[in-house]
Amino acid sequence: MERKVEAVSFDGITVEYSLIGEGEPVLVMHGGHSNCNEEFGYQALVENGFTVITPSRPGYGRTSKEAGKDLAKACEYYVKLLDHLKLKNVHVLAISAGGPSGIWLAANYPERISTLTLQSPVTKEWLKPPDKEYKVARALFHPKTEKVTWRLVAALSNLFPRFIFKQMLPSFSKLTYAQAKGQISEDDVDAIRKMNNRQRSGFGFLLDLAQVNAITSDDLRAITCPTLIMHSKHDRSVPLDHAHYAQEQIPGSKLCILESWGHLIWLGASSALTDETVIAFLQSKQRS
Repeated sequence: MERKVEAVSFDGITVEYSLIGEGEPVLVMHGGHSNCNEEFGYQALVENGFTVITPSRPGYGRTSKEAGKDLAKACEYYVKLLDHLKLKNVHVLAISAGGPSGIWLAANYPERISTLTLQSPVTKEWLKPPDKEYKVARALFHPKTEKVTWRLVAALSNLFPRFIFKQMLPSFSKLTYAQAKGQISEDDVDAIRKMNNRQRSGFGFLLDLAQVNAITSDDLRAITCPTLIMHSKHDRSVPLDHAHYAQEQIPGSKLCILESWGHLIWLGASSALTDETVIAFLQSKQRS
């Protein structure tokens, strides 16, 4: 896939973004530790005639951390990007810690959002300062340490890809390696290796930790566009109850619970179903 990466400035604030494919636009809100170079799920979108637009969220990549003062401010810049690209409407696909950004966009800019797809999304209170996971994540992925963390992870992944995959599996899945093994292919192991080579946290993950709990039930209930929620029943990174909660709150939303081995629903034996479900949903809502 040929990816075009650019950056645009609005009043001194930089927004980095990538463009892939040709066709009806899909705006992707990537997950934590990612940026505009995200890859999961993109091939199916491009092959089925969609343009994928991915801004690096505030603090990630070259996007100014100042754009992420709060979700409202960040979404102002996403809309400025749509204006810059001369796009009146887009489908929004929000992933994991990018879920709150997608929810805020759909709730507050209904005239700009055609559909909302939430994949493994954070939709309510998640990591909190008292939580052990919060404290560990804040230490490992602090802007002063994250570069070293990811360089070490990448180096080890390149040397020992399956070993590192096994070590990381418990953070993504409630299944043991023995239980998940039948769903895991060598392509999955290599996909995780590649992911570990492109991951960076920058200032973005600290912004995520501060903002993911800002979404309220009022925001979810304000969404009026067609909404698809996708989540693995075995997800450990973001509990399945986030998906159920969103489905209960968003009027008319559809929930698709997957048998995939964990949080990364684009990998594993059921990955084809993930792609087919998203494409069918988007195509059913395409403008004529």
